[in-house]
Amino acid sequence: MPASPATPDRHLDLGCGLTPRNPYGRRELCGVDIRPLASTPQVEFRSANVVLDPIPYPDNHFASVSAFDFVEHVPRLLTTTDGRSTWFPFIVLMNEVWRVLAPGGRFYALTPAFPNPAAFVDPTHVNIITERTHEYFCGEGRLGQIYGFEGDFKALRVEWVVNLDSLIAQPLTTRQKLRRLNRRWRGRLTHLLWELEAVKPQTSNG
Repeated sequence: MPASPATPDRHLDLGCGLTPRNPYGRRELCGVDIRPLASTPQVEFRSANVVLDPIPYPDNHFASVSAFDFVEHVPRLLTTTDGRSTWFPFIVLMNEVWRVLAPGGRFYALTPAFPNPAAFVDPTHVNIITERTHEYFCGEGRLGQIYGFEGDFKALRVEWVVNLDSLIAQPLTTRQKLRRLNRRWRGRLTHLLWELEAVKPQTSNG
């Protein structure tokens, strides 16, 4: 999706490691990782533990945000240190993604999902995503509101994909379409793709 004149041509990859993804081919690329990484002329890195901390960028800063094999590692519930209260890190993260996206910006997330066993094999997968999880963050009556979700997304795509064929947000080739059909028929699709659009009022941004 090309950026409009009012939208920053800037992308953020969450949990990026040393090689952040840029599925929309934005001009500016930023990455957030729990480890401190040195920025380069090609990528601006910032360090944050987004399970506990805000995404370290201002409101409406990005045309798109991605999360590749990441959201399944974000806990759904944690207790406070005194054990007297709880909070919902995944809800907070979805608020943060919505906050840093410009109006109409895209959230592109790829994750192993239920009922495929890949969702459970890794012992650090603590947030199991299903075909309907996105509904808590999309549209009128979104149920995430009762847990503190303050944003709104429109679901553009929620579909099972071949993960390595979906690293770039572009139409599939004929070969890739056939590969996906074959894996779907054999029950071997492991990853669910979210492409969500941030619904928010138009505003000036930098």
